[in-house]
Amino acid sequence: MRAIAASGGAASDGGSGERRREQRSGNDAEANRKIVVEDDDDFEDELEENECEEEEANLFVGDGGAGGGISLAGMWWDKEALAIAEGVSMSFDGDLKIYAFKTTANATIRVRIEKISTKYGSPSIDDIEAFSKAYRSRLDEAELAERIPDNISLEVSSPGLERVVRIPDELERFKDRPMYVKYISDGAASASPQESDGVYKLISYDMELCQCTWGFADVKINRQKAGKGRPLSKKQREWRLQTPFESLCLVRLHSDC
Repeated sequence: MRAIAASGGAASDGGSGERRREQRSGNDAEANRKIVVEDDDDFEDELEENECEEEEANLFVGDGGAGGGISLAGMWWDKEALAIAEGVSMSFDGDLKIYAFKTTANATIRVRIEKISTKYGSPSIDDIEAFSKAYRSRLDEAELAERIPDNISLEVSSPGLERVVRIPDELERFKDRPMYVKYISDGAASASPQESDGVYKLISYDMELCQCTWGFADVKINRQKAGKGRPLSKKQREWRLQTPFESLCLVRLHSDC
């Protein structure tokens, strides 16, 4: 389940169908803020599948979205908006940390937050709402002081189902989860290195040698290679891949949907 708190701007439907924005009245911006939560299983599955496909096609580390990091549109106000968001994060004693921050030319701020005190960093709906409310209040103050434009739209959400795993810092945190791994592999002696990928489980990692050992994850995409309705083959279960940290182009969580 993914929740998004949205405020400000005109009503719109984001690409995945789950983002909604409402027009804020001048006197009561807070009244129109809302939390969008998908509780219906079928509807949620459809949205998550569409979101996975969209984000996988465009995701890269530091994109300000599912890939995490900061992505500023180069507007006169976006550094101020980022500084305000960082201040809000600190007001929660750093427990609600900014995973991704993005501004757009149409005066939209998109923030993804993670909760440091939880195992996988997933914030609750209440966490998202609390951060959104605090940030919206600070943005309203900045609007009155003319430090940012007065038509800012805000979206606050979780990192997403297939968030990026930061290497090597988050290997321990997500070691029990299947991961999509894109890496540079050494080809034959006469061949140039090439990009390869797969869905793996982390077997081990060595901080001194700066390398990981992977095996096939027991997920649908890998089981299908063994034959319909069959478990992983013995060859798949015993297969291992060793990758230096520096060869990893992208590592993100894999959702078996």
